[in-house]
Amino acid sequence: MTQTIQKTLRDSAAMRWTALLLLALAMFCSYIFMDILSPIKDLMLSERGWDSSAFGTMQGSEVFLNVFAFFLIFAGIILDKMGVRFTAVLSAVVMLVGAVIKWYAVTDAFIGTGLETWFTNNLNYIPVFDELGVSPFYEGMPASAKFAACGFMIFGCGCEMAGITVSRGIVKWFKGREMALAMGSEMALARLGVATCMIFSPFFARLGGIISVSRSVAFGVVLLCIALIMTIVYFVMDKKLDAQTGEAEEKDDPFKVSDLGQILTSSGFWLVALLCVLYYSAIFPFQKYAVNMLQCNLTLEAPAADTFWAQPDVTIVQYIIMLLVAGFGFASNFQKQANRKYILLGLSILSLITYCYMGYMRQSAESIFAVFPLLAVLITPILGSYVDHKGKAASMLVLGSLLLIACHLTFAFILPMFNGSTVGGVIVAYATILVLGSSFSLVPASLWPSVPKLVDAKIIGSAYALIFWIQNIGLWLFPLLIGKVLDKTNPGVTDPTQYDYTWPLIMLASLGVAALILGLLLKVVDKKKGLGLEEPNIKE
Repeated sequence: MTQTIQKTLRDSAAMRWTALLLLALAMFCSYIFMDILSPIKDLMLSERGWDSSAFGTMQGSEVFLNVFAFFLIFAGIILDKMGVRFTAVLSAVVMLVGAVIKWYAVTDAFIGTGLETWFTNNLNYIPVFDELGVSPFYEGMPASAKFAACGFMIFGCGCEMAGITVSRGIVKWFKGREMALAMGSEMALARLGVATCMIFSPFFARLGGIISVSRSVAFGVVLLCIALIMTIVYFVMDKKLDAQTGEAEEKDDPFKVSDLGQILTSSGFWLVALLCVLYYSAIFPFQKYAVNMLQCNLTLEAPAADTFWAQPDVTIVQYIIMLLVAGFGFASNFQKQANRKYILLGLSILSLITYCYMGYMRQSAESIFAVFPLLAVLITPILGSYVDHKGKAASMLVLGSLLLIACHLTFAFILPMFNGSTVGGVIVAYATILVLGSSFSLVPASLWPSVPKLVDAKIIGSAYALIFWIQNIGLWLFPLLIGKVLDKTNPGVTDPTQYDYTWPLIMLASLGVAALILGLLLKVVDKKKGLGLEEPNIKE
């Protein structure tokens, strides 16, 4: 009896990579909005009166509801019960609602309204949360920062829901195939959003010579509208896949609270989760202050107003070159012919050198830090492919921790030594930022594809949700801590370009040390219990 083998969308490389592209573009837009105010921290002080404590408290508020209202746990349950496509669209809607609130909070239209008066007079004391020292507001916090924090909380719920949804979606479309490459590629494209934010947020804030911080946020809101469209298109594709396979995510293997026991009793899961919170806490909060840190440690002189480097158009040119760096580097990962691969790599490196030169000539801290994700875009897919075919995921986590420690200590002690040397400081900054970006590549390429090896398929959504929830504790705490440490260690400093960042950077480096210890312990547990973290995803 002859059986007909019916191919599905998942069996088509073009279709499953299209599905990945839709999810990745949605995350790309969310990453831009996540750090939309980071490169203009100095303007938030001058235009809205946000000191480091207000800025850090607002930035940390993004994950407040995820941590203290356990929204991420509920998001995991929603994902397991309702499926990828429904949760993807829901997360995009929630992000957009929160973004609109945050945008209004920093507009001139908010100033002088009854809403501003209400936020000034209220939320100065939150019972229990104030006693525990975890309140998202404090007395004296600017009303615009409080209201922006409320919007950012809502955005954060959608953003983290999107994160676990994308991870689950990739597992659905790529399990048994090039899953680590897919996850690495998704994160590479998403992190290009960080560079986009660093380039365009200051551009829109200063557009036309008139400073308006709300223009930067509006730029992010428009992109989140595009993200919503992307998730709707994905919804259609995913529904067609289920129709072809006969799967019904919403009904099969319904979520039960007892299933969490399988996750919480796994030592491998806990080590991966703690590694995640330590590592990401040393990266994402740092991103929110990195531009200001460079402003404080580099000797930068604005180019003459009549030169090319001072013109707004140079921003567009620089971004095009950035896209060439990412495009050539990313495409090289998919070339089977060696000569094509090396030609594309060469073009990517040449474009990167050109970009760095332009960043130096612009004398712009945000342009310099924008190289952070570029090396990640190049090597994350390479690392993902390596994990797929060779394994060594736990070893990569150890290497990533070592690089993380070295970079933060370099920022703390070596970079300040070059303050006064225009060329030397920029070279050290570029080199350290690129290495930090490559370190960041090791995590998504090795950590996230390891989760399906630790838990049953039916509770992967809940497992990712728990990891993200634990991670969010750090993402809430450390932006706030960095702001408070800056204010405490820089008493009386009113110029936002004169802060001493030594102690915040030491704090972040210590997180890398803890991650290194856990990474070494994970290798021991993996070898003892045979978790398979060092084994390839694709069995030859």
